[in-house]
Amino acid sequence: MLYLEILGNLPEMARDEVKAMLELSGGEIAGQDYLFLKLDADKRAFHYLNRLGLSHEYGELLIEANSLEELLEKAKEIEWPISGTFKVDTETMANCKYNVIDLPRKLGAVIHGKGFRVNLSKPDTLVRVYCGEKLYAGIRYRFFDPKDFERRKAHHRPFFRPISLHPRISRALVNLTKAREEILDPFMGAGGILMEAGLIGLKVYGVDIKPEMVEGARLNLEHFGVKDYELRLGDATKLEELFPDKKFEAVATDPPYGTSATLAGRARDELYRKALRSIYNVLEDGGRLAIAFPTSFDGEAEAEKVGFKLVGKYYQRVHKSLERYFYVFEK
Repeated sequence: MLYLEILGNLPEMARDEVKAMLELSGGEIAGQDYLFLKLDADKRAFHYLNRLGLSHEYGELLIEANSLEELLEKAKEIEWPISGTFKVDTETMANCKYNVIDLPRKLGAVIHGKGFRVNLSKPDTLVRVYCGEKLYAGIRYRFFDPKDFERRKAHHRPFFRPISLHPRISRALVNLTKAREEILDPFMGAGGILMEAGLIGLKVYGVDIKPEMVEGARLNLEHFGVKDYELRLGDATKLEELFPDKKFEAVATDPPYGTSATLAGRARDELYRKALRSIYNVLEDGGRLAIAFPTSFDGEAEAEKVGFKLVGKYYQRVHKSLERYFYVFEK
């Protein structure tokens, strides 16, 4: 059994991202306690869990308890898979029911009593205790360092455009498509979604109607070490012409939200409708589309008219003039 802590800013989207990755690896979510997920999965899931964008960490779940006393008793009975030195660290969630102030010391004493050495500054193994409706203890395997995503934000790229999804969200959109090998972004802009897809080993295809965006995306992909890409200058409403003999496994994209002046002279809603139709035509049967639309556009209804089936829908308020939904559709 594994545990995983998701981030709290888009929790439903984060949970569904985990679910999608587990479906690729033969696992499932076995339970949830606030932002803490219990995963019925094994090491086969690590490859896909390592792709996650909206998660904090994951590891091996060793103990689940309904009291401090029960947790400490179970800690005495189990074999702790600790390498080298260790430290106990507590995560007190918003729904924590227990007083865990002294728990790191008490649990640390139990583990130390089994012959393991404590190192509070640079431990080899981090023992994590989560406090929610229940208490959980485990060994951390992977921490998703926010700095890894922050360094790929728009202002750190060689080709800079201020309007761009956060890299964590871009990564989540890619994962929600359940792509295994490749992905298309027909409104690639500066290439933020393609960067995240390429960094997890997917072949990436990008389209933009502006030549400067195609060249800029190329600069960004190369800068961050993404080599397996194919970029084309073209129209997102005419993908069948750009890829006449190609069907894509998955599509993830963030279309422009601006006025017609910023949309190559076309009305926004009509652009969205035509793009949805074109994406549907180049997507494999069973393939997924992850896409963002402002709330003023009924993405669900328009996608269903084309033939898509809604899989997920997540609301985000960016600022007072922009509220949007992230959608996941399946063909």
